[in-house]
Amino acid sequence: MEQRHLGRTGLRVSRIGLGTLTWGRDTDEHDAAEQLKAFWDAGGTLVDTADVYGGGEAEYLLGRLMERLVPRRDLVLSTKAGSVPDPDRRTDGSRGHLLAALDASLARLGTDHVDLWQLHAYDPYTPLEESLQALDIAVRSGRARYAGVANFCGWQLAKAGTWQLAGDRTRLAGAQLEYSLLQRGVEREVLPAAVDLGIGLLPSSPLGRGVLTGKYRGGTPGDSRGASEALAPFVEPYLDEAASRIVEAVSTAADGLATSPLHVALAWVRDRPGVTAPIVGARTARQLTAALSVEGLSLPDEICRALDDVSAPVHRYPDHDWSTL
Repeated sequence: MEQRHLGRTGLRVSRIGLGTLTWGRDTDEHDAAEQLKAFWDAGGTLVDTADVYGGGEAEYLLGRLMERLVPRRDLVLSTKAGSVPDPDRRTDGSRGHLLAALDASLARLGTDHVDLWQLHAYDPYTPLEESLQALDIAVRSGRARYAGVANFCGWQLAKAGTWQLAGDRTRLAGAQLEYSLLQRGVEREVLPAAVDLGIGLLPSSPLGRGVLTGKYRGGTPGDSRGASEALAPFVEPYLDEAASRIVEAVSTAADGLATSPLHVALAWVRDRPGVTAPIVGARTARQLTAALSVEGLSLPDEICRALDDVSAPVHRYPDHDWSTL
């Protein structure tokens, strides 16, 4: 698999990443092992997790698999901290919480460092400089090699990235946000900020939470995430009429290219300017292998333009030049 630099850093990662959101909850150890082995065999290196995935079980499971299945040195290991299971406060970006969470992640993963450590979300109750200081401490102490953020909006990413460049601090290497043909909101401000600051974008849910594969065209399959009690609310927003038009366009493109809707949707986001590596989550190793076989596909320009048009988000003032409005 082709390797890409993450932002303006020397860290190289596979241009498709493996997500572990469902590990330890909907994905058991056997299925997780098959996925990790298939990913490694395909040349994949970037594995993404978080301290809250499966209540910590995803990290614990990944640590066990690295111990016996795939060498730690062959993986670019990414985890996140700052999201908390508290209905009154969904984030905790305090330095104390973040560094304690990192130590707990390292213990579960069975390693002395992660390659990329990310703030999982912006915390409005903690000064941003305090949260960013935790990233600096993690890198300087050797517990993390690179640092990044996730789920930051445009002004938050611009502020964080600029602050880190302004002093003797750790440059932000990556930003992880949802990005697909069904969710192009990052193009409004996040992506321009990331490109300007040299931060690589790591799109999550690049298949529109599974909807872009076309599996929901005839209803909700019983074995899909949309039928899962835990994940049905995650999928439901992308089952509306607007999404259906985009899914049909992707399916038409796939028919014309003699490939699958999954490949078309994934290749589109993988090759967008500013993107380093989409993070793909799969229920089975077979699904993951199908996604990884996109490696040889590059979409023709006319297909890209057609998909751009049908999925174009509405960006008006002040994103466009006011004189043209």
